[in-house]
Amino acid sequence: MSKTLVAVAMSGGVDSSLTAALLKEAGYQVIGISMQMQPDEGNGRASRPTCGSPRDLGDAGRVCQVLGLPFHVVDVRSQFETCVVDYFCTEYARGRTPNPCVVCNRQIKFDLLLRHALSLGAEYLATGHYARIERRGQACSLLRGADPSCDQSYFLYRLGETELQRLLFPVGQYTKAEVRRMAAERGLPVAGKPKSQDLCFVPEGRYHDFVAQRVSAGPGE
Repeated sequence: MSKTLVAVAMSGGVDSSLTAALLKEAGYQVIGISMQMQPDEGNGRASRPTCGSPRDLGDAGRVCQVLGLPFHVVDVRSQFETCVVDYFCTEYARGRTPNPCVVCNRQIKFDLLLRHALSLGAEYLATGHYARIERRGQACSLLRGADPSCDQSYFLYRLGETELQRLLFPVGQYTKAEVRRMAAERGLPVAGKPKSQDLCFVPEGRYHDFVAQRVSAGPGE
C-alpha cells in the first residue's frame, strides 16, 4: 500500500523543519517545498536572512538533506511582489494598517503553493504554523495553537474549509520550547535559529523608508 504523500512548506525555520521530521516519523511520504519570494541577495533589500530568501532556502534544503527528503523550490517572486509587497505599500501610504502576512497566506502560500503541492501528487500541504484543525467528517474548523504566546490562527482566518481539508499543522499542539527541544533531539541544523520578527521583505523594519522608495508622494486621503 502506498503511503500518503504530504508536501511540507519549508521556510528554513525550526517550526517547518520539525513538521517535516514529525510527518516522516509518522509514516507519511514527505517532500519539502519552499517558495522563493525574495530577490537574489546583494540587491540591497534585506541585510539578514528573511522568509523566502536564498539563505533560508539553503537552510530548508539542508534540513531536507538531513531527513533524506526530496526538495523543491517554487519561484513566486513576481506574484509575491504584486499581491503582497504592492498591497503593503499602497495601504501603508494611505495611512492604513496592512497585514501582509494574512494576504500572503491566503493568496501565495495556501493558493499558489497548495496548488503546486497538489500538482506534485501530494494529498496534503503541511506547514509549521501554531494552529490546529478540528476535523468532523468533511467539516473542518480552525483552532488556536496550544501555545498561546505563539498562536498564529489569526493569520489564517481567511482560509476556507476547502483549504483546511488539505492542510496539516503538526506543531500546533506543542509549545515553542517543546518544538525547539524536539528539533535539537533530532539533530536538525536549524534547531537554534532565531525567530524572525519583522516583515520578511522590509530591511531591518524600516517601513517608512521602504514605502517611500516605492510610492510617489501625494496628497493624503
